[in-house]
Amino acid sequence: MIEQTAIISSSLDHRTRLLEGMARCVATKGYADTTIADIATAARVSKRTFYEHFRTKQECLIALYENASQRSISSLSKAIEPSQDWTTRVDQAVKAYFGHLAANPLLMRTLFIDVLAVGSEGLQARRKVHRQLADLIADLPQQAEGDAAAWQANAIVGALTEIVLQAIEQDRVEQLPECADGAAQVVRAAIQAHRSSTAEGQSLP
Repeated sequence: MIEQTAIISSSLDHRTRLLEGMARCVATKGYADTTIADIATAARVSKRTFYEHFRTKQECLIALYENASQRSISSLSKAIEPSQDWTTRVDQAVKAYFGHLAANPLLMRTLFIDVLAVGSEGLQARRKVHRQLADLIADLPQQAEGDAAAWQANAIVGALTEIVLQAIEQDRVEQLPECADGAAQVVRAAIQAHRSSTAEGQSLP
């Protein structure tokens, strides 16, 4: 894999090589200008092999999005130290997430923007990833006084996604780690507000 697109494992199976090929192509040419022939060439396989794994270029893009997102979520999860207090875990999660995205700035535009242009399948894939991130965020204040509400966790994911989208639009994805402290502060404040509200509700007669 070339630098800044090494988001796929080094397995030599054809599907993985095709995802690597897609990652290379969209990072250098953009999704719109990438063809199936380009992907097959980058993966060092035939177009016939491509169609054995994916029906369309769009399906390959969604698979790449899902693969990259799972690796990002995995990186986030591994960065969280259960022994730390929940505020520290929030800091660790946000910094790991932004750091992982910043390592692949050219690919992020495709994964965050172009995936929505492929129709309902792309939207469903993105919503699935957002739910997984929301679940992680909802779990961060565990052992405190109640987890974050599901709707609140979804709102936090939306806020983090907006920060990423702005970075993409302004061509400064590599600077995302610089936003991590401020973003983590927002997340902590939102969770703390929920905890305080829950505690007040429990204290009422």
